[in-house]
Amino acid sequence: MKRFFLIILGTITAYCALAQRVVKYDLVVSDTLVNYTGKARKAIAINGQLPAPTLYFTEGDTAEIHVYNKMHHETSIHWHGLILPNEQDGVPYLTTTPIKPMGKHVFRFPIVQSGTYWYHSHTMLQEQVGMYGAFIIHKRGEAVASEYTMLLSDWTDENPIQVERSLHQATDWYGIKKGAVQSYSEAIVAGKAGTKLMNETKRMLAMDVSDVYYDKLLVNGRPWDEAEFNPGDTVRLRIINGSSSTYFWIDYSGGQLIVVASDGADVEPVLVDRLIVAVSETYDVKVVVPAEGKFEVKATSEDRTNSTSLWLGKGERIKGDELPRLRYFEGMSMMNSMMTMGGKMNDMGMDMSLQQMDMNSVMYPEVMDATEPLVTLNYAMLKSPVETTLPKGTTRELRFELTGNMNRYVWTIDNKTVSEADKILIRKGENLRIVIYNNSMMRHPMHLHGHFFRLLNGQGEYAPLKTVLDVMPMETDTIEFHASEEYGDWYFHCHILYHMMSGMGRIFTYDTPNPNPQFTNPRKALRKVYKDDRRFYMGGEVGLETNGSDGEVSFSNTRWSFSGEWRLGINNEKGYESEVHFGRYVGSAQFVMPYIGWDGRSRDAHETDQNLFGQENTKNERNVLCVGVLYTLPWFIESDVRIDHTGKLRVQFLRDDLPLTPRVRLWGMWNTDLEYAVGASYILSKYLSLSTHYDSDMKFGAGIKINY
Repeated sequence: MKRFFLIILGTITAYCALAQRVVKYDLVVSDTLVNYTGKARKAIAINGQLPAPTLYFTEGDTAEIHVYNKMHHETSIHWHGLILPNEQDGVPYLTTTPIKPMGKHVFRFPIVQSGTYWYHSHTMLQEQVGMYGAFIIHKRGEAVASEYTMLLSDWTDENPIQVERSLHQATDWYGIKKGAVQSYSEAIVAGKAGTKLMNETKRMLAMDVSDVYYDKLLVNGRPWDEAEFNPGDTVRLRIINGSSSTYFWIDYSGGQLIVVASDGADVEPVLVDRLIVAVSETYDVKVVVPAEGKFEVKATSEDRTNSTSLWLGKGERIKGDELPRLRYFEGMSMMNSMMTMGGKMNDMGMDMSLQQMDMNSVMYPEVMDATEPLVTLNYAMLKSPVETTLPKGTTRELRFELTGNMNRYVWTIDNKTVSEADKILIRKGENLRIVIYNNSMMRHPMHLHGHFFRLLNGQGEYAPLKTVLDVMPMETDTIEFHASEEYGDWYFHCHILYHMMSGMGRIFTYDTPNPNPQFTNPRKALRKVYKDDRRFYMGGEVGLETNGSDGEVSFSNTRWSFSGEWRLGINNEKGYESEVHFGRYVGSAQFVMPYIGWDGRSRDAHETDQNLFGQENTKNERNVLCVGVLYTLPWFIESDVRIDHTGKLRVQFLRDDLPLTPRVRLWGMWNTDLEYAVGASYILSKYLSLSTHYDSDMKFGAGIKINY
């Protein structure tokens, strides 16, 4: 009980009372090259290590960590899950000054807790390229038992900047790499053509459980790791999911796992066959090395595309079972039944919470075909060994709806990004209860900085303490925490890196003045924080074919889009056409975009005719300003209704990127100026396709298409 109140209250008095010895570390941050898959890639190392070195402390220590930035760009370090003074939390421009190029920063804070934690960069996408490490705190006065740290992460040979940009362009290249396109031909073979049609009727992309294809999954910075233990040894595994966007299934070829802690806080032991570790979560589990041999602790990505392993014991390796491929069309069918035409979720009255009803389980062959049920950990099984009731005080309830748009990769809370929402004002001493509903088809691991929260899971006074909550699709979960700090801004966000960077978060701020001396201009610093989800991303495609060139380039962010397109013929008779649009997406599903624009066209042609509305057709010569509305219809048909400054009306329909097979795409266009085009492409790589199309003006052509 005493330890719990020290964690929750985190007072200055407690800080001083616990501080005994100073434990110092020097961390030197530098660029490096790594080669996991035969391709050297730039990464970030700390003290020459990838991942960063594990930092060890004992409850009651004072940590003094000197960070030297030897890179030519800013960096930062956030101490994930730690209770510490606000200015030590490590979020650049929000709580802590960024560590400038060739600069130094000293973190100093008391260690008021014990358990398994970690640290990572909170600057842009640095976490994806290696800037993370374990932070282990042993209990004061207890002997250290046999233990081993299992720090999991994901690795892409691609530049993370391009990963992020591509996600905002609705690429399905990662689906191709994972075998998860769910094309029409695959649907027909699987007898799921109707399921695929309904999926697109509701304007949903193909079913998937993760966003990015990773070239390698790592444990302790290696494709696999091993540790020698003797038969009969009980080993405490400290499992840390330090990945950027990968959930890991954990199972053990030596038997069952005993879960004894979550996010650093102890829980009553729970015996399970397997568990899933959300992005940024930590679990302590105990396993027994049963006999002579090396037994596999396997960590498999939720999408089943890859795995990494820790081998425990001595002797020959004893492998565990491979998780089978997901049944995507079963998942798509389930998703169809729970998504409305307007893009909202409907849980059909099932009242889901606490991971107890895994909607993805319809895709798991090992569950659907099992003769005996697997015991899988869920949050309802977690129970604190001590009472965790909050101190008496006023309780205020907040409700958050997790929202998003997979088509444009926009992730929000209540349809607002961090920069679009006001800070949430809280008062020291009050209790906050937060009801979270996930109105999206993706899991979201929500992390609260600087505070433990109680997860209300039916355990009453013994509700478990956590700092990360995995909220599954359509779940409603409730957490509560005591506003125990004196001052400061504290981040609450989805810990999938690319979701956080697109804006899924909020800032809690205490109503007392922030005495943080690191920011001479707090408003200017906050604008830096808000820049993350306001950034524009470039995308486009250029077709080079025998009948000319078609192409489009766009710059867009969460709400705004600026795009230009062209059709350039090979001679004056074919001519050219170009359009420029500037618009804003509206609504939570962003199916609608009003815009203003300019349209120019010229070609050597003498025939005159009328458009479908009986007006003079200007498809041969025009130079007009226009206003219009883009609206995404079912089956992802983009309708475009516009009127130009001369009063001419045009309606156009376009279906782009229809997946006939995993790599063959079809498209078609028609408008009321009686123009039409149809085409196809075969995807060779992320950026290059073979292409062909027929255009009513440009006629037939074939060549290549460059996608970006």
